[in-house]
This record gives sequence, structure tokens and C-alpha cells, in this order.
Amino acid sequence: MIRFLQPYLFFIILLFSASQAHADVTVQQLLDRDEAPAGVVFEIIADDDGLDWAVPAINSDVQRLRDRWPDLDIAVVSHGREQFALMASESVAYPEVHEGVKQLVEDANVPVHVCGTHAGWYGVNPEDFPEYVDVSPAGPAQINDYRSLGYELVVLDER
Repeated sequence: MIRFLQPYLFFIILLFSASQAHADVTVQQLLDRDEAPAGVVFEIIADDDGLDWAVPAINSDVQRLRDRWPDLDIAVVSHGREQFALMASESVAYPEVHEGVKQLVEDANVPVHVCGTHAGWYGVNPEDFPEYVDVSPAGPAQINDYRSLGYELVVLDER
């Protein structure tokens, strides 16, 4: 059994160490810089209803960043329990969240990713999310992909 898990454990450790290699920043720290970052990726760490506060906060932060740097590339990754509020079936329970995410994706050109691995653990398929939500194979890997492109990480953590 241990031999079977070794490749997966290595992958998890690699993801964790890669994500810890760069310190995250705040939006204000970014705005205080003279030059624009290569991009910004928001990571949401929250409980079930976490997108109720996170999506409006991100929309506000995107506006502040784009006021300063109109062409700045920005992305959002949600990879915990909060991502299930973005399922198509939850649009009635979380209408403000869905409208806020639509604004990010359609109006501000900010992709919003959820974690397909985490969703799969709960029997949720990519088709269970609306078309404006991108289902990435793994949320932490998606963040690392953005980081490898030079994006700065802004963590929104309600804990």
C-alpha cells in the first residue's frame, strides 16, 4: 500500500513546497509598487459560504488594480469547500456569488478556476459547474502554473 501511495505523496509534497516557495502579498502592497506585476492570482481559502464575502472583495480589488494598471492579467482560484457554491445547481442559493463571478469572467476578463480533484472527491463533475467557471484538474497546480508565469499570489483567507 505504501509503495502505491509514494508517487502521490511525492506529488502532494511537491505542490506544497512549490506553493510555499514564494510569499504572498496584499493588494495594497501591489498598488504601492512603481511597476505592475506580471499578473495577480487570487487564492480563496474559506468555508462553505466563503464566496459570499470573497467574490465582492475580489471584484473590488480587481477594480483597484485595473484602475492602476488597465491591462493587468488577473485570475482567481477556489479549491476548497467554498467552490461548491459555484455549481450551476447553487445559482439560486447563491445568486450574488454567481453574478459576481460572471462579472469577473465576462466583464473584467478574469478567469475563475475551481479544483476538479476536490470536486471529484465529493462526486461533483466538471459539467456540474456553469460554463463561466473553469474546472482545473488541480487548484494548487493551477496556482503554481500562474506563479511560474510571474503572477503574484494574493490569498484571501477567512480563517
